[in-house]
Amino acid sequence: MSKGSKFRNQKKMNKSQLIEKLAAELEIDVNTSKRCTDLFFQKIKAALNNGDKVEIRGFGSWQMKDYGGYTGRNPKTGESVDVSAKKLPIFKTGKDLKKRVNSSSYAQKFKGKFN
Repeated sequence: MSKGSKFRNQKKMNKSQLIEKLAAELEIDVNTSKRCTDLFFQKIKAALNNGDKVEIRGFGSWQMKDYGGYTGRNPKTGESVDVSAKKLPIFKTGKDLKKRVNSSSYAQKFKGKFN
């Protein structure tokens, strides 16, 4: 099974679709919805760049995690490779979101299929 294949039949929503749905639901124009959405993501990015944790109760939280450097191996050649230290943003799902997703009809439909 290739990576990601267990999600092949899942519906996806991209940023443009989110902007359109917000505009329709709030009865605002798409440009205003786009500006709000862009600002939301910009503020999260800025907070993470400052080393802050971003928490939206019931949804989840983002924070930066430091990963130390290590010596890895090139899978094709087997040669040792030095991997430098890095920081990555981590998202942790909130309890309410977990609960909602796991109790939805969607979750019940796919329960046990990915074990």
